[in-house]
Amino acid sequence: MNPSTHRQPGAPGTWLRALQAVWRLWRVLLHVLAGLWTVMLRFPRLGAEQREMQVQAWASRLLQVLGIALQVRGTPVPLGPALLVSNHISWLDIVVLHASRHCRFVSKSEVRRWPLIGALASAAGTLFIERASRRDAMRVVHDMSDSLKRGDVLAVFPEGTTGDGLQVLPFHANLLQAAVSAAAPVQPVALKFVDAADGQRSLAPCYVGDDTLVGSLWRTLTSEPIVAVVHYGELQHALGRDRRSWAADLHQQVSRLAD
Repeated sequence: MNPSTHRQPGAPGTWLRALQAVWRLWRVLLHVLAGLWTVMLRFPRLGAEQREMQVQAWASRLLQVLGIALQVRGTPVPLGPALLVSNHISWLDIVVLHASRHCRFVSKSEVRRWPLIGALASAAGTLFIERASRRDAMRVVHDMSDSLKRGDVLAVFPEGTTGDGLQVLPFHANLLQAAVSAAAPVQPVALKFVDAADGQRSLAPCYVGDDTLVGSLWRTLTSEPIVAVVHYGELQHALGRDRRSWAADLHQQVSRLAD
C-alpha cells in the first residue's frame, strides 16, 4: 500500500490533524460562547433585521472556524413569506442554511434543552415541536401559518430524521399544511457535503444511527477539507395540490437538486 495515500494511526500527519482539530474545537467553543453573549446582551437592543444579520454572520463564521467552505447554487428567496423544504443530513444543516439565507427553523423540542445550543436556537426564532404529540404538531402548524402570513421565511426538514445524504428519505407532509393554509410558496432546497479535493460525497458530518453529536463533530474536525453545498430550487405554489401530493412533488425536486 502506498504510504503517501494512506496514513497509519501513528503517522505524524495523523497527530498534526488531531492537534489542528483540538485547536478548532477550542475556537468553536469560544465562538459559541461569543454567540451566547451576543444573544443575552445585544439582541434585546436590536431590531428583527439586525438580529437576522447577526445570526447569518455568526453561522458563516462558525463554518469558517470548522474549516468548511460554503457553496450556494441557485437563488434563495429574497423575501418572505416562504417555506424552505430541505433534506436533512447533519447537525450542521441549520448552520449551513443560516449562513446562506436567514430563516426560522422548526425543530424538535429537545433542542431547546441542549446547553448553549438551545439558547442560540431560541434566539434565532426557532419554533419547537413535540414530535410525539399530534396536538402539538397542530399547534406548530398554526404558528407556522401565522408566521408565514406575517412574511417570515421558515425552514423544515420533512424527512423527520437525518439520513446519510446519499438518498433523500420519504417526506412527511404534515408541516406543509402551514404553507397550504397561508397560501405561501415553498422553495425546495438540497444539502450535501463534499470533499473539497475531488467533489465526492463526504460522510464525515453525518449524524445518523448510533452517531453522537461529539463523535460527528470530531469526525468533521479531523476530516479532509469539506464543502457544504446548498442548492436552491424554483419557488412553487400549491396550485390546488393537497399537502401529501405537494410533499411527493417536493421530494422529487429535492432529490433532483441533491444529485
